[in-house]
Amino acid sequence: MGKKIRILVVDDERIVRESLRDWLENVGYKVVIAGSGEEALRIIKQKKIKIMLADLIMPGIDGIELMKEAKKIVPTIATVIITAYGSVQTAISAIREGAHDYIEKPFCPEKVELLINNLVEHQHLIEENISLRRKIEDRYNFEGIIAKSPKMLKIFELIKMVAPTSATILIIGKTGTGKEVIARAIHHQSPRRNKPFIATSCAALPESLLESEIFGHEKGSFTGAVERKKGKFEAGDQGTLFLDEIGEIDANTQIHLLRAIEEKKITRVGGNEEIDVDVRVIAATNRNLKTMVKQGKFREDLYYRLNVVTIDLPTLRDRKEDILPLAEHFLKKYTVENNKSIKNLSPEVMEFILNYSWPGNVRELENMVERGVILSKNKAINLAEIPRDIIHPTPAEGRTVEAVTKNHIINVLEETKGNISEAAKILGIQRMTLYNKLKKYSYAVNNLDM
Repeated sequence: MGKKIRILVVDDERIVRESLRDWLENVGYKVVIAGSGEEALRIIKQKKIKIMLADLIMPGIDGIELMKEAKKIVPTIATVIITAYGSVQTAISAIREGAHDYIEKPFCPEKVELLINNLVEHQHLIEENISLRRKIEDRYNFEGIIAKSPKMLKIFELIKMVAPTSATILIIGKTGTGKEVIARAIHHQSPRRNKPFIATSCAALPESLLESEIFGHEKGSFTGAVERKKGKFEAGDQGTLFLDEIGEIDANTQIHLLRAIEEKKITRVGGNEEIDVDVRVIAATNRNLKTMVKQGKFREDLYYRLNVVTIDLPTLRDRKEDILPLAEHFLKKYTVENNKSIKNLSPEVMEFILNYSWPGNVRELENMVERGVILSKNKAINLAEIPRDIIHPTPAEGRTVEAVTKNHIINVLEETKGNISEAAKILGIQRMTLYNKLKKYSYAVNNLDM
């Protein structure tokens, strides 16, 4: 199996590269040769190269620079530096730069073969590890959703069943549980995957603008309507429309939404023309729509039209098996984004995140890890990088989920000096959602910066 690995030999001396090629081909390896670093890079881009032997001193691109550029193309490529007799110190420097080993001219064929055989074994181990990691990631990853808990695996199965259909879906779950991520997974598993996925929050706009946002408007239909505008339904034609926080829409918009779903027709605000639309609607809410129906705040017929299939997302504290895989996923993500070299979470942080209640769910965990990556000066995220208000809630508040949520929100708001937009961004929620929560907590909202 090892003999199938393709080796690249790079040396500006023809006799050297051809001698190495002949020796390695005689023992069964596939060998490609290049007379310069520039030619070598062209070959690496075109052919699958696992091992490269590169001369240290060459005109143009030298061996060290070639090694660095080759790794940008093939990160797992193993490089052996070819050096003249007596240049051991230079070769050692090359190893510090990332070379796997070096060989000295003149060559001993037996030593070269032994070195290559060892590198082949090394490459096989790397490939096995990559394959194993992929299998683990595939086990925990479904359309970008990291999970292994039984509750989430059942949801994955449900997604596979409903995605190929045209059924309207209602996703229910607390803020931060990943409702939009689930909606995107359904879209990507559906026949509409190559068509638009349009997401909009029904709580992000005032009632006066929401209907226009969803259905569009005609020029002059209201003050500020200086031109015709297509709405989300038209933009999402043939695709999927995700309506988050559906419980926030007003009675008039509810009527028009019901018609759009049932008849597949819309009329822009201020217009008379009926427009045919083919859109799959996925709605989401963190509110109890059944209760709202009983209270007369949500149309019963719309509720049942939306609720053909329900996906009930568990809170993060109800899927504890997913906490560490999620944290590791976010750690990798933000380490790369911020160009940091943080390797892991400290044991104390792992213990803390497994026992914390996570009132903000997956979104709060992601924000915590991102903050930890940014603030950490070590190879691991420690408790010092975790926000103090979630580690030490005020005694009067206790440890109830609602109390911890309130305490965390108010602390973030104070850190942003009352700027609701900035606080909402840090918390990972919509401005209006934050505004409504603050009103619920009887927090003075009149003087805040929206």
